[in-house]
Amino acid sequence: MLAMARGWESKSVEAQIEEAAAERRAGERPPLDSRQAARLRLQQGLELSRRRVLQQLESSRHPRHRRLLEEALADLEAQLARLD
Repeated sequence: MLAMARGWESKSVEAQIEEAAAERRAGERPPLDSRQAARLRLQQGLELSRRRVLQQLESSRHPRHRRLLEEALADLEAQLARLD
């Protein structure tokens, strides 16, 4: 049991090291101006909402609710397309 715990611990440490390295690489990018940052936040928010609607759509069985979710998904995708 102890060996398994150490195995999991080392994987966790390895993941933390990789995450820290990725953050450092991300920090090497030139800083965004306020407009670019606002656009990026908007895009990330829309993408997050799109994923949430897709998850809800997968589990929804009621036709009216599905239609509402499909309309919301179409709207989110249109907003994302306008950002590109």
